[in-house]
Amino acid sequence: MIEQEIRKAVFILHTKGMKIRQICRTLDVSRNTVRKIIKLEGEMPQTIRKDKITIDSELLERIYNECSGWVQRIHEKLTEEEGIKIGYSTLSRMIRELDLGQKKKSRCDHVPDEPGAEMQHDTSPYMLTIGDKRIRVVGSILYFRYSKMRYLKFYRTFTRFNMKCFFHEALSFFGYSAPVCIIDNTNLARLRGSGKNAVITPEMEQFAKQFGFTFICHRIGHANRKAGNERSFWTTETNFFPGRSFESLEDLNRQANQWATFRMANRPVSKSALIPAKAFEYEKSCLVKLPSYVPRPYLNHKRKTDQYGNISFDANFYWVPGTSRSEVTVLQYSNCIKIYLSRKLLAEYQLPPYGVKNKFFTPPGMTRPPHKPKDRKNPTAQEEKKLRALGNSVDTYLNFALKPKGKEKHRIIRQLFGLYQKVALPIFIKTIERALKYRITDPKAVERIALLYIREGDYETPCVDIDEEFHNRQAYLEGRLSDEADLSVYEKMLEDEDEEDDDG
Repeated sequence: MIEQEIRKAVFILHTKGMKIRQICRTLDVSRNTVRKIIKLEGEMPQTIRKDKITIDSELLERIYNECSGWVQRIHEKLTEEEGIKIGYSTLSRMIRELDLGQKKKSRCDHVPDEPGAEMQHDTSPYMLTIGDKRIRVVGSILYFRYSKMRYLKFYRTFTRFNMKCFFHEALSFFGYSAPVCIIDNTNLARLRGSGKNAVITPEMEQFAKQFGFTFICHRIGHANRKAGNERSFWTTETNFFPGRSFESLEDLNRQANQWATFRMANRPVSKSALIPAKAFEYEKSCLVKLPSYVPRPYLNHKRKTDQYGNISFDANFYWVPGTSRSEVTVLQYSNCIKIYLSRKLLAEYQLPPYGVKNKFFTPPGMTRPPHKPKDRKNPTAQEEKKLRALGNSVDTYLNFALKPKGKEKHRIIRQLFGLYQKVALPIFIKTIERALKYRITDPKAVERIALLYIREGDYETPCVDIDEEFHNRQAYLEGRLSDEADLSVYEKMLEDEDEEDDDG
């Protein structure tokens, strides 16, 4: 861009009769530029971009809040969901102009990368809105340091068994493993010691040998030893969570898998412009190729079958085919269970989604057994609904009595419903009103109040409507033709009592 002073000088020299070629030599400006300046009489050109992109400030502010201020995710949502193609730098400038700045988090130190040198693993807890509830989950990431490939999955709790299942799933997906896996000093894999003196538990050491790697713990307080993994969690917080919603834990893991193994794997890494998926193809020659088959990790459980052939597992019930009611072995895998009897597979069930409890399952394609498990919990939703429908006083009392009780509320509802079935409705209403007045929640005390009202007798027994045509009913006519009951045994008992009185 030619400055205003030079433009004025060019035009003044031209008006004084200096030739264009001489002006170019004097001011070191090209001839085409001189001609344009003369045409504009030395003024600055008024350029207006025809392709200028404008974004509604309210839309930009809304998406900024949804994505918690992370510009990369804002750029994705504008491009993919709103159809607005805009440069990253232009978007950053617009955000600064709207005073929507956000401080960046500190990043881990850089560690030199070598092909096939190592992979890293770590976990991090999060509070996420899943469905309509705030739920605590644990994110687990496996990260290849050189290629920047990562595998992400979330769990409700992260145990040693979950750690095994995660490694099996992640490494089976990649087909390769690095000879070393850097971890922190977690007791899920460490037996004792820390850092270079850490001793890995024999169970986890043997598990790692199947995939051709060993666990190594970094020094305490030296988290930058696995800086790539720490950065992966930062990227998860700033790019995966913002602007996304999750219906269930399964939906969360589906989106996490697609984001980590496809979207991020094919996106160039900042500064180096390295594409993880292509770098991983190059790194494969330096990694350890997995065996053709690695057994899935499992847990061994013993279960007894009830009289109807059902076993309980993880708060649900599963039917065991066959007539034997012996103790069975249940092998728990990451997504299913297998039921064995004397090393013979009887049934295999897929584990239900998280949160499914107190349900009864049968093998696919088999007829549902007529009997339910004996230990199955019986909900009280129907009883509570009928009680609340009796009136405002009962509804108010239930709100008061059930609020602090937690799991005991089912017992209270059943006892109140039983009382409702035993006494007349006016007595029950008066009993509940008195219990509410004196803040009584003990069901036995409520029954004593009802008994007090019954003894006082200050109520009228409701009349019972009797159909006078019952003599013509088929059931009544059939009953008339049945044999008369033999009551002689009772007459003999009365005679014996009279004889005892005479002897006395």
